[in-house]
Amino acid sequence: MSDETPRVGTIGWQDLTVSNADEVRDFYSQVVGWEPERFEMKDDAGDYADYSMKTSADGQPVAGICHARGSNAELPPVWLIYITVADLDHSVAQCREHGGKVLDGPRGMGGYGTFAVIEDPGGAVAALFQPAAGD
Repeated sequence: MSDETPRVGTIGWQDLTVSNADEVRDFYSQVVGWEPERFEMKDDAGDYADYSMKTSADGQPVAGICHARGSNAELPPVWLIYITVADLDHSVAQCREHGGKVLDGPRGMGGYGTFAVIEDPGGAVAALFQPAAGD
């Protein structure tokens, strides 16, 4: 994720979780010119790396490409947007109250904050993200 805290109500990040993350990483490197940066991960099967994809022009992170393993094993293989919210617990409750489903979480995101993956009443999937306190 970027070091800049996104504004509430905006899309602050996007990532893709797939079984073949290394192949997909290389695909986007060749197709759009993103440069990968390794993000070390660990699960019960051992160590591996997910990737923060950066622009070649200024090196800014723009997206993540993740392995469908560990805590991400059940995430859908779609470009997942992260919408910044002020109070994740409140937003999750509102999601359920208004016909949505919580597919994953809430859970931590490596010190950046917490998130939950939701499905809206139309079947679209997105993540709600609350930055860590002090961000």
